[in-house]
Amino acid sequence: MRSLLFALAMILPAAPLGMGGMAVAQEDGFQTYLQTLGAKARAAGVREETIASVLPTLTYSARVVELDRGQPGGTATNAPSAIPNFAPYRAAHVDGDRITRGRAAYASLRPLLSRVEAQTGVPEAIMVSIFGNETNYGGYTGDFDLARALATLAYDGRRRALFEDEFVAVLKLMDRGVSRDTLKGSWAGATGYPQFLPSMVLRLGADGDGDGRVDIWRSRADALASIANYFVAAGWRPGERWGVAVRVPGDLDRSAIRDRTTSPRCPRVHDRHSKWLTMREWRALGVTPQGRTMPDSTLASLIEPDGPNATAYLLTGNYRVILDYNCSNFYALSVGLLADAVES
Repeated sequence: MRSLLFALAMILPAAPLGMGGMAVAQEDGFQTYLQTLGAKARAAGVREETIASVLPTLTYSARVVELDRGQPGGTATNAPSAIPNFAPYRAAHVDGDRITRGRAAYASLRPLLSRVEAQTGVPEAIMVSIFGNETNYGGYTGDFDLARALATLAYDGRRRALFEDEFVAVLKLMDRGVSRDTLKGSWAGATGYPQFLPSMVLRLGADGDGDGRVDIWRSRADALASIANYFVAAGWRPGERWGVAVRVPGDLDRSAIRDRTTSPRCPRVHDRHSKWLTMREWRALGVTPQGRTMPDSTLASLIEPDGPNATAYLLTGNYRVILDYNCSNFYALSVGLLADAVES
């Protein structure tokens, strides 16, 4: 009998690993991969003491991978769906409470905001609006341990180069004196009031309160100055609006204004924009601003987020800067509209 069982074992396929076995294998692979991350950190100049204090504490996070794969571009097999209307998103993100709290933040921070705007050209209300849209004015900044989340995402491999660099940036922040407990954020690594990736904190974090250090986790002044610094680096043009709401005539020939170029970055977002025309040219086509307006020579592109017969928007180059912060039309429109409401 034993010889028969042995023979069967040789010819039958092995039973698949159970969930527990898969988890053990995943953890073993992750622990081995951490040595690669440690080597990259050393090559980038991270102190050995920092590496030794972090790597042994890390474990694989299945939850982080689950969240990542549920995103557009992940490995989850979700059928493509139609783009929803903007109106429900606007109602949830440019609501009365967020406007009221934004106006309160705007009023209380005016001395700082006016100084930063004078230095950078980034409008006070835009800084406040980013603060409101990203973390509801600091109400929630995320509670994932950045080191664990980023190491897991790097190991998973979908965007390995990005997350390896961000993991190393976390260690560099620790080298600068930022505590591990402070380095919390979203599952994808965004952290602090502005929800910067760690590398962005290193590159564009600003000392807004003059205390000699950058603290985007507790200092509103540093957070707002850092947001402005980001916008300057992305090409914000002082004195130009982000865009205006417009009414579009029913007989507009949309094929004639179609943008036939393809953006190298988030093309689905930019595909919804028309080609560039001056405000004078848009008015000649019957596209008329509702309330706020812009000079005749301003170049703008058209977006109709809720389709024909609904409010549309003419967008400037500064709108593209907001997209650089978060490449979503709904997000960028909400930032602009909340800024308008906060300063009105």
